[in-house]
Amino acid sequence: MIPSEIDRSKAPDVHLDLRGTPCPINFVRTKLQLERMAPGNLLEVLLDSGEPIEQVPDSLTMEGYPIETIEERGGFFAVLVRRPLVQDAE
Repeated sequence: MIPSEIDRSKAPDVHLDLRGTPCPINFVRTKLQLERMAPGNLLEVLLDSGEPIEQVPDSLTMEGYPIETIEERGGFFAVLVRRPLVQDAE
């Protein structure tokens, strides 16, 4: 629980603050960011409660992006999502 004791295997490579961003724009921005990242990298996305946290993680999972964790942080949520290592077949 102490900030200095963060699990480094879960330390995000990129942070994306989408608090205040409506659906589906928050999903689109998350997906675009993931596409710019190297395979295997971890993205932390900050989302509002309600529709954003209900919709975005499910939409990412359906698109093939594994959700590592979802953490409530007092009025908003932090979602850790990984860019898959597997490349699409040509």
